Amino acid sequence: MKIKLSYLILLLFIFITSLSRLYSQPANNPEPTIPTHPIVKGYFSFIIPWVTISKDGTTTEFQKFTTIGFPVGMNVYYNERFGISYEITPSVQWYKSEGSAPFSKTNNLLFDPGLIFRCNHGFNIVPRLAFETQGRYGFTPVFNKVYLQTKAVDYWFSVSFPTRFGNNAPASIGGNLQIGFTFN
Repeated sequence: MKIKLSYLILLLFIFITSLSRLYSQPANNPEPTIPTHPIVKGYFSFIIPWVTISKDGTTTEFQKFTTIGFPVGMNVYYNERFGISYEITPSVQWYKSEGSAPFSKTNNLLFDPGLIFRCNHGFNIVPRLAFETQGRYGFTPVFNKVYLQTKAVDYWFSVSFPTRFGNNAPASIGGNLQIGFTFN
């Protein structure tokens, strides 16, 4: 019986996110509680790769195509300064073609686990590994800043620098902007 890798990743993501119920507080507890660790939080975001540089040249967004990724993930915080993040990012690419209508397609699926180092004033550093369905792999240093916190949601943005290798393509480095929402 042959099972596709994407189904296994989806099942793993569902299993891991269901573990958050183990650490939930009862809903009928009227007393405010001090958070105990580990704390599990889920998030959703949008990512736009602005530029990619390799020995073959520089590719910028919005020239011949537009790519938007939709990262979803889970953060597990083990204390106030350290955690682990699991992120899956499907990407959609829209192509502009002369003489015909634009078209779009699912372009890639990225699995990029990483460590979370929480700093002062809402800054986080997240070094990630990267495994793409396009056959590329590498790492992505991420610099994250929470700019607004509410009782239900944290709003944040990140700047990341994906570095990729493999699949008979030259090594590349890029620059991305990510905007996201973490659910408390």
